[in-house]
Amino acid sequence: MVDYSRIWCNIINVTAYTKSGFLYVKRSDLETKQNQKGIKSMELISRKMTGAKERPVKVLQFGEGNFLRAFVDYMIDIANESGKFDGNIVLVKPIEFGNLDRFHQQECQYTVQLRGRVDGEPKKINRVVTSVSDAVDAYTEYEKYAEYAKLDTLRFIVSNTTEAGIVYDETDDISLNPPKSYPGKLAKFLYERFKHFDGAMDKGLIMLPVELIDDNGLHLKECVLKQAENWKLEEAFVNWIQEACIFTSTLVDRIVTGYPRDEAKELCEEFGYEDNLIVTGEPFALWVIESPKDLSDELPLPAAGLPVIYTPDHHPYKQRKVRILNGAHTSFVLASYLCGNDIVLQSMNDELILKFIKGTLFDEVIPTLTLPKQDLLDFADAVLSRFNNPYVKHAHLSIALNSVSKWRARCMPSFLDYIKKEGKLPTHLTFSIAALMAFYTGTEIRDKALIGHRNGEEYQILDDAAVLEFFAANSAKAPAEFTHAVLSNENFWGQDLSALPGVEAAITEYISEIRANGMKATMEKYFA
Repeated sequence: MVDYSRIWCNIINVTAYTKSGFLYVKRSDLETKQNQKGIKSMELISRKMTGAKERPVKVLQFGEGNFLRAFVDYMIDIANESGKFDGNIVLVKPIEFGNLDRFHQQECQYTVQLRGRVDGEPKKINRVVTSVSDAVDAYTEYEKYAEYAKLDTLRFIVSNTTEAGIVYDETDDISLNPPKSYPGKLAKFLYERFKHFDGAMDKGLIMLPVELIDDNGLHLKECVLKQAENWKLEEAFVNWIQEACIFTSTLVDRIVTGYPRDEAKELCEEFGYEDNLIVTGEPFALWVIESPKDLSDELPLPAAGLPVIYTPDHHPYKQRKVRILNGAHTSFVLASYLCGNDIVLQSMNDELILKFIKGTLFDEVIPTLTLPKQDLLDFADAVLSRFNNPYVKHAHLSIALNSVSKWRARCMPSFLDYIKKEGKLPTHLTFSIAALMAFYTGTEIRDKALIGHRNGEEYQILDDAAVLEFFAANSAKAPAEFTHAVLSNENFWGQDLSALPGVEAAITEYISEIRANGMKATMEKYFA
């Protein structure tokens, strides 16, 4: 089992970066390069300025957005500079909208600034990523893009085409340059490679999708094979896909806050150069890759000290992330908002809410999970540190979007497993249902939002229309009637939660207290 605490320490240990292989380019490092080359301050960043090395192109990346550049490309850049990997990345713009002007103007060089708590103190870590060698538009530069299929050194395909990107489109056409869908683009790209190398088994590619869907690699492979079947491509190509190519399923974790529009000018002055592609994010990162083949030699990211885990089964790690990180968010933000807190950082500074969060995680969620306990405790501690990031203003109302379905996916498995294991209700998770109901209290739907009230001021509750209509019709009912209506709604939970012993009485009591005394006073009564 990977020592998670060691990984977390390494990824943020700035003081020991020369020993651990992390070559973070800090301001002083780049200033030295500038002074040596006589480059004027505030010149646009370029390959000449950064001293970027020419390396063989090994990675083709569908997607040029903030997340991939601050996560995958950031890691590959560290692996390159640590001597563990020797390969550059070419970005592909997979959609028609937008352009790559900024990438070409600064020769694909850009700065990543990681912001968060390091050893308990707020820190900023700057790194200039130099391992992206080009960016190509699959639509306006199709021939250039298609030539990469014939590149002997190419080995990896990375993608982040959003959750809607990995979808089979039966209307897609191989004659299009390029096909419409991402699976269509990939199928044609692989087919061109297959033909160019006469089906050579050592010219297959390794797919590393990071789209946030379950078993993303399996779904991508399924879509590619469907396209091949729909296009009536030869059986030899299908066999090549099955035997020569690898489709991994991955789990990624890093909060990337993107281009710091309000601070960009100030940051460029701090860096000493102009950069229109700055990406900001948190120090924490984790990439779990499930593969039928050991990739640690070909893509030796763990050897570079990076937080990458190769595993035959990524599901336990996904369960840990969903239940601890996402589940914690969903379990406390609605109650915290009604207590007067607007962002996660305020919740972390609220002693009452922090105690509630810790009680939820350590007493009720972690006991239901299967990974080693210390691994889970380390991850939970890292999550609390991430929530306490002074550079991230994560709004509760943003997290509150679609809270009913989120509670079902993120909190209900822990809720039910705890009851099954302990034979009693988990107090904090049970209260989180009451908090959800209190937050969703309102009778007016306006502009596709249910209108709630906090201290006399309106807030918008955003969810599916059927969910909002249900609460508009039921939330004003007496506590017992409202509670029964919510718990027995199988469309919400997939089962009748009111049938669970004691849950209806407990939540009815919580709702009565909240209505009588407010959220904060109720939480002080039960959780202080």
